[in-house]
Amino acid sequence: MATLCMGSAPIYQNACIHNFRLQRPRRFISKAMTKTIPDAYPLDLRRRSGNYQPSSWDHSYLLSIENKYVEEDLHATALEFRLLRQHGFGVSEDIFDVIIDKIESNTFKSDNITSIITLYEASYLSTKSDTKLHKVIRPFATEQIRNFVDDESETYNIMLREMAIHALEIPYHWRMRRLETRWYIDAYEKKHDMNLFLAEFAKIDFNIVQTAHQEDVKYVSCWWKETGLGSQLHFVRDRIVENYFWTVGMIYEPQFGYIRRIVAIVAALITVIDDIYDIYGTPEELELFTAMVQNWDINRLDELPEYMKLCFLTLFNEINAMGCDVLKCKNIDVIPYFKKSWADLCKAYLVEAKWYKGGYKPSVEEYMQNAWISISAPTMLIHFYCAFSDQISVQILESLVQQQQDVVRCSATVLRLANDLATSPDELARGDVLKSVQCYMHETGVSEEEARTHVQQMISHTWDEMNYEARTVARSSSLLSRGFVETAMNLARMSQCMYQHVDGHGCPDKAKIVDRVQTLLVDPIPLD
Repeated sequence: MATLCMGSAPIYQNACIHNFRLQRPRRFISKAMTKTIPDAYPLDLRRRSGNYQPSSWDHSYLLSIENKYVEEDLHATALEFRLLRQHGFGVSEDIFDVIIDKIESNTFKSDNITSIITLYEASYLSTKSDTKLHKVIRPFATEQIRNFVDDESETYNIMLREMAIHALEIPYHWRMRRLETRWYIDAYEKKHDMNLFLAEFAKIDFNIVQTAHQEDVKYVSCWWKETGLGSQLHFVRDRIVENYFWTVGMIYEPQFGYIRRIVAIVAALITVIDDIYDIYGTPEELELFTAMVQNWDINRLDELPEYMKLCFLTLFNEINAMGCDVLKCKNIDVIPYFKKSWADLCKAYLVEAKWYKGGYKPSVEEYMQNAWISISAPTMLIHFYCAFSDQISVQILESLVQQQQDVVRCSATVLRLANDLATSPDELARGDVLKSVQCYMHETGVSEEEARTHVQQMISHTWDEMNYEARTVARSSSLLSRGFVETAMNLARMSQCMYQHVDGHGCPDKAKIVDRVQTLLVDPIPLD
């Protein structure tokens, strides 16, 4: 089943837009060249749509957005810039030079906050080399939006204020796509010129996709109960719904239910093993478990303490079963690569356990070298790759287990840093290694507030790197598929959803995750 949601990520194999692919988007091009796009074509709809196929646009089109009307048609220009960069085109930041000159000379004037919000959103498609976006465009747009929000005289337009506040919280490029879809359906209905039929269609589509997710939740919940991990290991967090919620953030389309179930099971096993290393296992027991995972030998099960036996046996059976499915369907043995990813994860957990037991305080660099693995993103993504890819490349598998894919490292780094910002107090209290915030404080002597600001800057810089890697993959003959790269980025987006307030995985009630799960997985949108 295809899905066409406002606010969605690029949709793969979408039959609904097949005919659109065959034509150049003439109106979209011509309006960029002839000043202003009329209000009859509400740009907010296209702003939220990801269903553009860059293969239908040649490079001569890119030149058409570099025109003398860039200031008068700022909304369209910024929107085009964001969409083209989102799909791998190397559009230069120089298209904003006219705006930048006026900003720097204090002569820029715009009463259109919609254009400023669009410019702000476009700035987050930046890469490391985009100094103008970093130093001029983003600070300027942020200040303008804040001024608009603070201006009490601007309360007449409820939707614009909501969009401005929403953008300042987290930019669209960093947001979980499915949650953004749900938010925008509500926001769109507040537009005075909203299309009633489009709004109703979006609601129906959302509810249909939600039913597919509900079937997935039933499946993984039954699996969790049958394993006995939650009932027999009293120290383990029971987070099976939250584990599944992660997968909706990674790839929500209904046709990928099998993949979500696989990744949710992987996430549940990661949570159990993380709790063993963090709060329950002794140093000697953790050494044994790490060796057992590395050897992958079920005949040595008796060497483990009783509580670890169930965990390892479940891990052993589930991962072998996943590998068997891949072998039957795709004719390649991926179990050795799965084993390597789990062994690396457990080794990273063991390093952190030793740091904690020994009172060791690593530098930020040393911490991150281990922490981007211990956050488990590489383990989740290699299982996703094998379930998602029609043809599995041994070269890609090798690069994944050898930790050579920069897009995976970037995704994992954002996940780790977002986790650190949200969970440091909770995890330190229960007995965990120092996080990046504390490592930076110890290394530099700065305050916690300054350390947190630094970590937030690290997240922003990592997004720049990830944007560059995504564009490189889209424009080159990389063996990595666009779908894999988008999912890796979605994992980073999901981390900023889960850890936006506090630890959404460890403390879902405090983090408002329960409300978000209820909204996306339980409550359908009422139809008029």
